[in-house]
Amino acid sequence: MGYYLIALFVIILDQFTKWTIVRNMEIGESTKIIDNFFYLTSHRNKGAAWGMLEGQMWLFYIITLIVVSGIIYYMQTQAKGKPLFQVSLAFILGGAVGNFIDRLFRKEVVDFLDTYIFGYDFPIFNIADSALTIGVILLFIQMFKEERKEKVRTHGKN
Repeated sequence: MGYYLIALFVIILDQFTKWTIVRNMEIGESTKIIDNFFYLTSHRNKGAAWGMLEGQMWLFYIITLIVVSGIIYYMQTQAKGKPLFQVSLAFILGGAVGNFIDRLFRKEVVDFLDTYIFGYDFPIFNIADSALTIGVILLFIQMFKEERKEKVRTHGKN
């Protein structure tokens, strides 16, 4: 149950930050936080990552419902007793639901975290996107750990 609280925290933080941006900034408005590195920029995305599949809301609804169902299934069955697996799924769940709420009620996703990394203007993103990325990274770490554990179990230490 505790891992669902992580997802809920991500959703609340995501929605609060998006609400704050919508309420206080015009679309396109930008505020410098760290010069040439980090800005808050009010942006809207009607597609998936980097604006791909713009205008395909029905597809995002279906995919999100399938993903959320799968995550809950895995949290209840496969992830039990595996804290890193549960945390990774909680972050993915929170991120997926956070952006789903935007798509459902706003028909677009509010993005606002604007970074320049080594001079590259990275696409603007939000807390839900960050949670999804963190969750996927943790999931890869979990999978790597499981694979190593399985190799040791079946082949012994090398």
